[in-house]
Amino acid sequence: MNWSEPVDLYCERVGTGFWAEPVNALTNAAFLVAAAIAFVRWWRAGGRDWPTLALIVVLVAVGFGSFAFHTLATRGAVYLDVVPIAVFIYGYLLLALRRFLALPWRATIELLVVFFAASRVLPQLAGSGALNGSLDYLPALAAMLILVWFVPSKVRPAIWLAAILFLVSLALRTMDQAVCAAFPLGTHFIWHLLNAAVLLVLLDAAISASVEAR
Repeated sequence: MNWSEPVDLYCERVGTGFWAEPVNALTNAAFLVAAAIAFVRWWRAGGRDWPTLALIVVLVAVGFGSFAFHTLATRGAVYLDVVPIAVFIYGYLLLALRRFLALPWRATIELLVVFFAASRVLPQLAGSGALNGSLDYLPALAAMLILVWFVPSKVRPAIWLAAILFLVSLALRTMDQAVCAAFPLGTHFIWHLLNAAVLLVLLDAAISASVEAR
């Protein structure tokens, strides 16, 4: 693989320059804002919920990694984008299974393995480019829609809200290339804004559940 090979995946990008996707790049600040808000809430909740703090740090990495991808736009930079996202998804699912559902470690690991298998098999069956790459995120949406029926009632509204926002953001991510002719800016930047809100809602639910458990 040529790590420095340019990639052009989004409507806004019309060249290979660093700022060829200015809106897609700058809207990654939303992840940093979400991380800052989550940190303040974490601190005010006692500042002792270390798993959630770790996810807040990962959220910062999501913002910087996505910024790097939308500015460098190379095959190597793809990993700066997708690795922090994957870490957050698996980390939050681990936290949710343990904190919200109080599952034992064995059941938690088994469900994580099932989730991993689904995440690998689905894109291979449909093709990696299906739905403009959004297919990779469908297992995460499915996990939220399943979790919402089993989490404690006090957390359920937050998970519902996160799932709905994530569904809308996925739809906008998917239609980015399709709207280029009518809207050259594309819709990917809205994915950033809504996804930052999704992650903030999820972190807030984790913080609230931690306070409830004390």
